[in-house]
Amino acid sequence: MGLSLDETSSGKGGTVILEYQTELQTISEGYDRHTCWVHARPGVIPGSPCLAVVTMQKARLTGDDVFYALHDMHSLDGGVTWSKPVAHPETLGRRLLENGCQEGVSDFSPGWHAASQTLLGTGHTVLYSNDELPPVPRPRSTIYSTYLPDEGKWRPWKKLELPDKIKFEGEGAGSTQRFDLENGDILLPTYFSLKETANPPYSILHKATILRCRFDGDTLRYIEHGDELTLPDNRGFVEPSLTRLKGKFYLTLRNDEAGYVSRSEDGLHFEPPRTWKFDDGSDLGNYNTQQHWVTSREALFLVYTRRGANNAHIPRHRAPLFIAQVDPERLCVLRNTERILVPERGAKLCNFGVARISDQESWVVVSEWMQTNPPNYADYTVCESRGSNNAIFLAKVKFPA
Repeated sequence: MGLSLDETSSGKGGTVILEYQTELQTISEGYDRHTCWVHARPGVIPGSPCLAVVTMQKARLTGDDVFYALHDMHSLDGGVTWSKPVAHPETLGRRLLENGCQEGVSDFSPGWHAASQTLLGTGHTVLYSNDELPPVPRPRSTIYSTYLPDEGKWRPWKKLELPDKIKFEGEGAGSTQRFDLENGDILLPTYFSLKETANPPYSILHKATILRCRFDGDTLRYIEHGDELTLPDNRGFVEPSLTRLKGKFYLTLRNDEAGYVSRSEDGLHFEPPRTWKFDDGSDLGNYNTQQHWVTSREALFLVYTRRGANNAHIPRHRAPLFIAQVDPERLCVLRNTERILVPERGAKLCNFGVARISDQESWVVVSEWMQTNPPNYADYTVCESRGSNNAIFLAKVKFPA
């Protein structure tokens, strides 16, 4: 599906509409009905063809964010065929703590780091007691690991050391989209706990910020961080994602009530965030879930979910997965460019990832999360009745040369 590659038009405000093609394929399907694949995200090692890796992990259907060791699958032919998932419990699994709790990793996102010639993944820790999340507040840390392509393995995950251990006790770069500068420095979006609030169901307010880090192929080091962005209520900002287009940086942020967007000249200091809207002034309808960027050489696109798509049967309206072009001057989504990137089949499409393959191609990978609306959120048959089977989808977005 898609439009002609050789046609362009102008939207309101003079933005040039960039036409593109999309190609959707299923790279995995099926599950054991006790757990399901979540957090499916792509990373690519350049080459002809590239070596592509998709990381994912299992979530327990009867649990609240109960995740297990990371797995991965790989493709040696540019994403045409894929291996079966392989588990990495020793390097990307849980670790037993002295207090009897277990510390695992989740919300992992792999990405090519050109300066060190490594596939670097980042995420955050998650704490479990008797295989359940303990009460908040819970300590959390950003973690990272690198892929060993010759062995098909990952190095044991490490924690990013931050200067203020008290301030950043609840910090983590889970489900965020980073941007690597030409000098190799990494602009890593993250968020951290600010204070307790009285607003259920969450009791922690968060700030989002950008960490400027340096990576030598082995150790990720903190250099500085930028503005600390938050709201006075509704949990503040979490799961920020960053990109750059024509010298300016763009940040999208998750909030319980709405998605937010901001802009920056240096990737560290930002304009006051504003809610995402369509170019006609209406609300985008995204809320309480992440959004990520697809960026070509000429245009900026947002990938998101939203209300108002005959999708009230989906928890938090988290399917279908949409893509639309963004007006970078007005910081709004161009409504007439919106299209469905991954269709809804009765399950959530969330916690997805984006990999930029080249100026002409980006990949979006997402899995069907087989939990439904309360009260019996673990009733996977509700999702299955509409056709979902925990498929992992790869959507290729192809731009004109």
